Amino acid sequence: MTAETARPMDAPAFGVVVIGRNEGERLKLCLQSLIGAHVPIVYVDSGSTDGSQAFAESLKVEVLDLDMSVPFTAARARNAGVKHLVAGYPGIEYVQFVDGDCEIVDGWLEVANRHLGADPSLAAVCGRRSERFPENSLYNCACDLEWDTPIGEAMEFGGEVMMRVRAFQEVGGYNDEIIAAEDTDLAIRMRKQGWRIFRIEQPMSVHDAAILRFDQWWKRMVRGGHGTAENEDLHGDSPQFHRKGWARSTLFWGLAVPAGGAMLAIPTLGLSAVGATVGLGALFLKTERAALRDGRTPQEARAWAVNCTLGKVPEAVGHLRYWRNRVSNKRSKLIEYK
Repeated sequence: MTAETARPMDAPAFGVVVIGRNEGERLKLCLQSLIGAHVPIVYVDSGSTDGSQAFAESLKVEVLDLDMSVPFTAARARNAGVKHLVAGYPGIEYVQFVDGDCEIVDGWLEVANRHLGADPSLAAVCGRRSERFPENSLYNCACDLEWDTPIGEAMEFGGEVMMRVRAFQEVGGYNDEIIAAEDTDLAIRMRKQGWRIFRIEQPMSVHDAAILRFDQWWKRMVRGGHGTAENEDLHGDSPQFHRKGWARSTLFWGLAVPAGGAMLAIPTLGLSAVGATVGLGALFLKTERAALRDGRTPQEARAWAVNCTLGKVPEAVGHLRYWRNRVSNKRSKLIEYK
C-alpha cells in the first residue's frame, strides 16, 4: 500500500456505482435513496427494456449502457462504472457499490465515508443488509438471515459496500469473467495485498430478493455453489480463502450422501436411502438448534435449516457445473434467478 493521493478541494470524497437490468420499481427506490447525498452517481445498465435508463436520466443520474455484445457479468458492470466515475472525477477516494434491487439506508453513506477516512488500512466497509419482505417466503427469510453476518473484521463483502478506490485499482478491480461470488474473489485479492475489510454495526441497505418460487431458490443456490467452486479453484491454496470446509461439506451432503443412498438402495434393500435421509435429517436438526441458540425465532430457525440442508444439493450441482466447464474449457453462462 502506498501513501494516499491528495484530493482536490472541489472534488467529491466519494461517488456511487449502481448496476441493474429490468429492476423496475426496485431501481426507482434504489436511485431515490441516493440522490439526496448530492454526490456523483453512475448507473450501469445491462440491456434493460423497462425504461430504467430513462428514469435514471430523469433524476440527473449518469447512465452508462453496457455493450451487450460482450457476455454480461455483474463484475464487468461494476468495473465499467468505476472507470467512468474516476474518469469524470479523478480525485475521488471512495466508491459505494449498489445493486439495483437494493435501497441504501439513510445515514449509511456518511458513516461509511468516515470509517474509511479514519483508517487508511481499510479497503472496504459494509454494514447490515436486510431483506425487504422476509415474511413473504421461506426463501426471503433465509436471505435475511444470510445477510446478518458478524460485526468486526470481515473476510468478504457483498453487492453493497463502500470501497477505497486506490485499493480497488491496486488489485485490478473485479474479475470480469466471474459469474458468481465475484465479491469474494475481490475481497480475497485485497486481503492478499494486506488490505482489511470491516463490517460495522450500521444499517446499510434493504434488499428485495423477491424469491417466491422453488425454481428461483434452486437457481440462486446453484449460482452460489458455482461461485464457491471457482473461488476454490482460484484461491484454494491461499490462507485468505476461508471456505474450504464449506466446499467439502457441500459436496459430501449435497452429492455423496444422496447419490450413495440412491445407488445402494437396491443391494441394501433400501437401508442406504434410509441412512441418507436420517443423516440429512440430523443435519437439519443440528442447524435448526444452532440457529435457535443464536436467538432466532422458531420460524427463522426452520427457514435457515431448510436453506442450509436442502441447499447442499443445488450447491453441489453448481460445483459440478463449474468443474465441467473448467475441464472442457467452456465459459460459464450467467445464472439468474429473477
